[in-house]
Amino acid sequence: MDLTAITLEAAKFYRAQLKDAPRAIEYLKERGLTGAIAARFGIGYAPDALAAARRRVPRYDEPALETAGLVIAGDAGKRYDRFRDRIMFPIHDSRGQVIGFGGRVLGDGEPKYLNSPGNAAVLEGPRALRPLPRAAMRSARPGAVVVVEGYMDVVALAQHGVDYAVATLGTSTTPAHVQKLFRQSDRVIFCFDGDAAGRKAAWRALENALPVLADGKNAGFMFLPDGEDPDDFVRRRGKAAFEALGRPGHAGVRVPADRALRPASADVGGGAAALVTAARPYIAALTAPVLTALDASAPWPI
Repeated sequence: MDLTAITLEAAKFYRAQLKDAPRAIEYLKERGLTGAIAARFGIGYAPDALAAARRRVPRYDEPALETAGLVIAGDAGKRYDRFRDRIMFPIHDSRGQVIGFGGRVLGDGEPKYLNSPGNAAVLEGPRALRPLPRAAMRSARPGAVVVVEGYMDVVALAQHGVDYAVATLGTSTTPAHVQKLFRQSDRVIFCFDGDAAGRKAAWRALENALPVLADGKNAGFMFLPDGEDPDDFVRRRGKAAFEALGRPGHAGVRVPADRALRPASADVGGGAAALVTAARPYIAALTAPVLTALDASAPWPI
C-alpha cells in the first residue's frame, strides 16, 4: 500500500474534521489565525476518539497505517489512532507530498506537541529531511529563510506576512538541513526561542552550519526577548518589529558564544568578529571566507 497515499488521505480526513470541531476552530482564532491561513497550511483536527481515522482511511487494519505512523498497535491486537484531540499540521517533503504530521493537543494533555515517529517509513529516504517541513512560501527563492522551532511559529509568522520560515520540530538542525536551506536562499537566519533551550539550539545550529558554508552563503542568528518565541513576538508586535531584529546593529542580531569558554553568558554581540572568536575550534571546517560567510549583522535581504 502506497504510504504517501495513506498520509494524503489522512490529511484530507483531518482537514474535513476541523470544519465540525468548534473547540479547535476557537483555539486557532485565539491564536490569531484566519481560515485562509489554516487552509493554506492544510491545518486539520484529529477527533478525540480511539479510531476516528477508520472512517476515512481505507483498511484500518492494514499494517501500512502503523508503518506510516498513523496507527498504534495495542494489546490483544487492538489498534488506535496515534493522534487524538489535536490540531493537526501536515509535514511535507520538498515535492509537496505529505510525509507526516505534527499535532498540538487541545487542553492540558501531554505531550503538548506530538510528531509522527522518526521511524515511520514514509519519513525515511533522501527526499524526506523530516525536521524541515515545506513552509508554504510565496517565493520559490526568498531573500532569506528563517529557521524556527515549531509549526505554530511558522504559521503565525506567515499569518503576519513573514512567509519564508521553516521549522525544526524540536530536533537539531543538521548539516544536511543547512545545505537544503541554502538551496532555497543564500541567507539562512536561525531564530529560536528566547530562553536557555533556544540558545542551546542556536549553538548546535552554528556547529552544523559551519562545515557547509560557502562563498555567497550567509548564516545569521536572531534572539528574541527572554521568554518569547516567534509566535508570541509577531502576534504582539507585528511583522515590522520582527524583521527589524535582523537589521544591522540591532540588539537582536547576536551570535552564541562558546558555552565552555563563557559559562556566565549564553550569547554575545559583536557580529562576525565575535562569532569567529567564539567558534575558533570549528573554523578549520570552513570552506568559505570566514568574515563573509558568518556576517551576523548583514542587511536583512527581504
